[in-house]
Amino acid sequence: MLDHIGLHVHSYERSKAFYRQALAPLGYELILEFADWAGFGWAGKADFWITGGKSTAPGIHVAFRADDRDIVDAFYKAALEAGGKDNGAPGERPEYHEHYYGAYVIDPDGHNIEVVCHTPQDLYE
Repeated sequence: MLDHIGLHVHSYERSKAFYRQALAPLGYELILEFADWAGFGWAGKADFWITGGKSTAPGIHVAFRADDRDIVDAFYKAALEAGGKDNGAPGERPEYHEHYYGAYVIDPDGHNIEVVCHTPQDLYE
């Protein structure tokens, strides 16, 4: 079980603004900031950290879990509005499994950020 993850970004302030907006639909907020680190999370626990001024190559893939498909859609919209680039619009990905619904955005540093819902559509319609 993962407790937290951290990634390097070129522009700390730009990326902090991007993640503050892009992760808001998941209920994430900036929990803690010190030195050149920003920790995002929910319920008072930061589990996603960024730090600035380092190499971002190679880019990594991080997937956040959502409780429903509307959150996936809201993430995608917010991330694009925050300056992310489309890397896969919200939709079903049956090659992974029959209920996989995800969206992918490239962040300002080239990282592939995904939000995914594994809940069958008919359970919350």
